[in-house]
Amino acid sequence: MATKKQTPAYTIRDATEADLPKLVDFLKKLALHVTGGPELELKESEYQRLLEVLEAALASPDKRVVVAEQPGVGLIGMGDVTVWSSQSIWEQATVAEYRSAILDDIWVEPEFRKAGIFKALLRSLVDFADEQGAHDLMLEYSSSNKEAKSAWTRLGFVTTGVRAAAFTHKVKEALT
Repeated sequence: MATKKQTPAYTIRDATEADLPKLVDFLKKLALHVTGGPELELKESEYQRLLEVLEAALASPDKRVVVAEQPGVGLIGMGDVTVWSSQSIWEQATVAEYRSAILDDIWVEPEFRKAGIFKALLRSLVDFADEQGAHDLMLEYSSSNKEAKSAWTRLGFVTTGVRAAAFTHKVKEALT
């Protein structure tokens, strides 16, 4: 008995300028998810800054921003990737250029998780990175985000370092 292949109830596509307000909303939700903080309204200046950052990302040939959209619902997820080049610092006979991709801000609305949307977004971003000649993928996630650590580890990501953060005023206090 043949089974009929089901079409996903969502599509993955490149983000457009019309999507930007919803993408800012997703970024806010992602930040709250990571910090576990209470729901907050963005200051107008921060909202405008995020709109400008996303708009610049849409125009950059080294970046790709994708969205997941469900008919009748609207946007239900997003993700972005940036491909960058660096020169080898080791002495060589020829110049060696390395291309890496940084995955960032992948978000799927909670009620739409476990439906393959995360993997579909990631596949689109990884395809772009591969087409741009990136040989490795990098990402960051909060050490407190156990869900992210589990997902990324299952996909083959290995922790290779530690990134620490501090407020400038705290470091200045410690230095005095």
